[in-house]
Amino acid sequence: MKRHTRSSWRRQRGLGAVAAIVVLVLLAALSAAVVRMTTAQQMGSAQEVSAARASQAARAGIEWGLYQAFRGSWTACAGNTQTLDLSADLGMRVTVTCNSSLYNEGESAPGTPQTVRVFTLDAVACNSTSSCPDAARVTGPTYVERRMQIHASS
Repeated sequence: MKRHTRSSWRRQRGLGAVAAIVVLVLLAALSAAVVRMTTAQQMGSAQEVSAARASQAARAGIEWGLYQAFRGSWTACAGNTQTLDLSADLGMRVTVTCNSSLYNEGESAPGTPQTVRVFTLDAVACNSTSSCPDAARVTGPTYVERRMQIHASS
């Protein structure tokens, strides 16, 4: 039977303290990694929701612009631009721009040219407090912007 001396007990107790500190440091690092991953996941989810809202706001801007071009005040649609404030509902603003051109599409009757007006509508939706696109906020981590463009004829 081996007898332990007082110095060997001290060495063993010191090794146990070092092992406990190493385990605590590893657990702290693991906890920090989990917190960082959870924060990134939540930020990604919030950006996905904002992106979906921006897409829907851009679609609403296109539909509003089509109405203005065909039934409203933009019948000539020569470079008209208007900002829609949807911040109360979606937290978004939409800048809608409309341009149009006339084209000859053959003849409606012999000797009578048929003209067609082609509208180009561009809607830019973003979560800015001013207009879209917002060059000042574009590099921010929470800025979201979506653009839709459509060509329609009458």
